[in-house]
Amino acid sequence: MNRHHTAAAFAVLGMAGCGTGHDTTQPAAQVLPQLSQATGATLTACAELATRIAYPDTTITAANPVAAGVLTVGGKPVPAHCQVKGEMLRRTGADGKAYAIGFEMRLPVAWNGRFFYQANGGVDGSVVPATGPVGGGGPLDNALNQGFAVLSSDAGHASPTPDFGIDPQARLDYGYQAVGKLTPMAKAVIRTAYGKAPDRSYIGGCSNGGRHTMVAAARYADQYDGFLVGDPGFRLPLAAIANIAGGKAYAGLASTPGDLGSGFTPAERKLVSNAVLAKCDALDGAADGLVQDTGACQAAFDIARDVTTCGGARDGTCLTAAQKTGIAGLFAGAKTETGTKIYASFPWDAGLATDGWASWKFSSPLTRDAGAVGLIWSVPPENPATFDGTAFALNGNLDTMLARVGATSATYPESALSFMLPPDPANLAALKNRGARMLVYHGTSDPIFSSDDTTAWYDALRKANGGDSSNFARFFRIPGMNHCAGGPATDQFDALTPLVAWVEQGQAPDVLQASARGAGNPGGVNADVPASWSPTRTRPLCAYPKVAKYKGSGDVEQAANFTCQ
Repeated sequence: MNRHHTAAAFAVLGMAGCGTGHDTTQPAAQVLPQLSQATGATLTACAELATRIAYPDTTITAANPVAAGVLTVGGKPVPAHCQVKGEMLRRTGADGKAYAIGFEMRLPVAWNGRFFYQANGGVDGSVVPATGPVGGGGPLDNALNQGFAVLSSDAGHASPTPDFGIDPQARLDYGYQAVGKLTPMAKAVIRTAYGKAPDRSYIGGCSNGGRHTMVAAARYADQYDGFLVGDPGFRLPLAAIANIAGGKAYAGLASTPGDLGSGFTPAERKLVSNAVLAKCDALDGAADGLVQDTGACQAAFDIARDVTTCGGARDGTCLTAAQKTGIAGLFAGAKTETGTKIYASFPWDAGLATDGWASWKFSSPLTRDAGAVGLIWSVPPENPATFDGTAFALNGNLDTMLARVGATSATYPESALSFMLPPDPANLAALKNRGARMLVYHGTSDPIFSSDDTTAWYDALRKANGGDSSNFARFFRIPGMNHCAGGPATDQFDALTPLVAWVEQGQAPDVLQASARGAGNPGGVNADVPASWSPTRTRPLCAYPKVAKYKGSGDVEQAANFTCQ
């Protein structure tokens, strides 16, 4: 795959489903299969699984009974279960290091008949507890607590650092192959443990976990019935290069050399956030600190017009002309030195002033993004022994980075734009036609993966399905939410339960119920919740393209007084 795939990777989103324009006949709505409901079973023994489980190239290293209450979620004890630990496909990599796909499974004593693949975030590299997140921040529940058998893995490398990118196979496992290898193994373990395979299988995660899930929807649609996609970095290499472009821009605006955050200070970010609210907050009928109508807001807000231009020194009450130009360019979509748009636009929203937003914009370009672009995705990769992330990000050429993530070689025959991205993101016919379902959510103040990108993908999916994909895939935007959680948002919600009801009972979700995490929240307090909000504020999260509108009367802190329109 060459560098021209950069444009093609997104062109498919804009063109999928486009016809000649001559046929205006709407096809009859397709009746999709309805999958049956899962039935449970009881785990009768745990420790003996260490010797009973047999799967090719797989070693079970432990099977440990875990009593009820050892794990908790939202202050509740998670029921008794069995923790199975192991690894697959141990080998020596091209870099001389040892590799394997490490994993753990947690198998409830009282099993609900379902399997959940926990797709983890970042660059993977660690086996975190297999609990099965249900979405958002400060969860009050998880898949394990609901009775799912859950798998978590390190995706084929044992450290959450980018050095594994030197090994070609480790790249492919991280991109998509670990999911393909782990899935049949996990189902075999479940069959051994309970005497039957799972009736229904789900996969889900946020960030890179959302990317894993979108890739699985394209590559492994026959293996899963439900796909829970959160803030997906499904074009992750391009998003990372765009964030590096942002790092360069903020470095150029910095008042303190080397401090990217001084290019757009907390006071200045609050200034812009407040200006966005001044133009957009009331578009949904309620001035409540949330921008529900994201689309209308982009038309209403203009940073050049709506933020004061500094006549003198920067003092937090204005932006310089250079800041306005640079920041507006990043929100419109970062470009390379030769003017090639790298990734996507970002929506103006209310969550710019948070520490979480700042971390992704000012720290990540020099660390996470630089390491991933330079070592995991570039062909050829940088030398890990001498790699300097700061120098790579601030001094590197963006056109060169873009070319290298689309390049191949004899050693690396598959490019990052092939192994990281869904092969045809708007074509989910296999998923659709077998009765599987996909539920996608994205925070509109996500600073690293843009909700605009996910919106464009979903619009392309709609076009590819006669203008409406809601019979198998639905998309929910979370106003104010930063990356997967946080921000001035109602970011606490359970998206897994409605996904199961949709897959197994045909109950398509029009609305997700969400809460703010103010003082006393049992799932954990969100420090970004404004003091002016009720700590228990609720909101409906509406299936796109609908947005939440205030009914015109009633307590603005209560979801019941909003409707999706």
